[in-house]
Amino acid sequence: MTLPRLKRSTLGDDVYDTLRSAVLEHTLQPGDRVNIDGLARELEVSPTPVREALARLESEGLVRKRPLAGYTVSPLLTRAEFNDMFEMRLLLECAAARWAATRATAAQRSELVTEATRTIAGGDDRQWHAAFTALDAHLHDLIATASGSPLLRDSIARLHAHLHLHRRYFPYAQTAVTNDEHQDIAAAIERADPEAAETAMRVHLTRARERHLVAFQE
Repeated sequence: MTLPRLKRSTLGDDVYDTLRSAVLEHTLQPGDRVNIDGLARELEVSPTPVREALARLESEGLVRKRPLAGYTVSPLLTRAEFNDMFEMRLLLECAAARWAATRATAAQRSELVTEATRTIAGGDDRQWHAAFTALDAHLHDLIATASGSPLLRDSIARLHAHLHLHRRYFPYAQTAVTNDEHQDIAAAIERADPEAAETAMRVHLTRARERHLVAFQE
C-alpha cells in the first residue's frame, strides 16, 4: 500500500482527506484493519492526527471502531442492504427535495442551480473519482440543508457514507446523465415547485440505484 505524500498546510485536514480518499478508492479496502502507528509512519506524522482523522471517518460510517480491536474499514453493503439503503434514500431525499422547494432561501436556490451545472474535468482517475464523489455529495447536502431540517440532513449524510464505499465500481461514463438529473432537481427547487422537485429526486435516485448495481455483478 502506498499513500500519497501530504501537501496541504493544515495537517489534520490533510491526513483526513488522504485517509478518506484511501478508503473511497479502496487503497484501504473494505474490512481492512487500520494500523494507526503504521499509517503515521507512512504519512510521516504523529499518531494524533491519524486518530483524529479516523474519528471523523467513524462519524461518517467509513470506518468502524471496536473495543480492544481498533479500527477497520467498513465493509461493503450486501445487495439486500444496498437496496434497503436506497429505499431509505427515496423516503428521506424525496422529502428533502419537496421541502427545499418551499423553504429554500433565494441564495440557496441560486447556489443549487450553480452547483448542479458544475462538472469534473478529466485527469488522474483517482483524483477524478474523488472529485466527482465530493461534488455529488455536496449537491445532495445542499438540498438537505435547504430543506430546513438539520435532523433530516444528518440522516441523509449517514446514508451517503455507505454509498461512497461502492463508488469505486460506479460506471463513471454515465456522469453526464447524473449531471442532467441534478439540474432537473435544482431547476424544480429554484422555481419553488415541490411536486416537480420530489418527482425529479425520485427519478434520479431510482436511476442511480440501477447504475450502482454494477457493484454486485460477478
